Amino acid sequence: MARLLINELFFSIQGESSRLGRPCVFVRLRGCHLRCRYCDTEYAFKEGEGMEIDEIIERISRWPCRLVELTGGEPLLQKPVHELMRRLCDQGWTVLLETSGACPIDTCDERVVRIVDIKTPGSGESERNCWENVEVLRRTDEVKFVITDRADYEWMRGVIDRYDLKDRVDTILVSPVNEQAAGTEIKGCAALSMRTVAEWVLEDGLDVLLQPQLHKAIWDPSTRGV
Repeated sequence: MARLLINELFFSIQGESSRLGRPCVFVRLRGCHLRCRYCDTEYAFKEGEGMEIDEIIERISRWPCRLVELTGGEPLLQKPVHELMRRLCDQGWTVLLETSGACPIDTCDERVVRIVDIKTPGSGESERNCWENVEVLRRTDEVKFVITDRADYEWMRGVIDRYDLKDRVDTILVSPVNEQAAGTEIKGCAALSMRTVAEWVLEDGLDVLLQPQLHKAIWDPSTRGV
């Protein structure tokens, strides 16, 4: 029986993506091979337990929702995640996959909405980006950039132009390292205000979706399971 290492299962409000504000079931998988400077889920690196796929589906089906996001950590490090995604799709779930962009996404079920986090230089992990993923993006997929400063913003603009991202996906997400995450600093990474990034986006007329990590505005930023 296929098993996955699971950090947590929970039902909350979608705090990011084009589905911002919608109720959503979350399956957070354990483990990640990246160490982004601003990571706010380090507890998922090593905490968690093995669960059979049948048990995962049974437990999340108790909640009154059929939108599910698989996140981490990095979900694609565990091969059985593909069976879980396929089975959820077969059962009529809308399946979102949030991935670091450092693993190939072309093996995912075609019904899965892939949210690919392209790592900026400010993350400290931009060398790990799997650029081949850009070639297999679909309109229904989403691309995400977490930016720490103006240099990251300019880098993002260059990537959007170089890879014609507006012609590949309908939604490009921009997520500033948020001051709500942990006071004025996140692990030594200075926060970047939403207003500052909003002004840059408006000045450039950039067609992107600025996202605020809504769940951290609703609950205390250090709260797990939301």
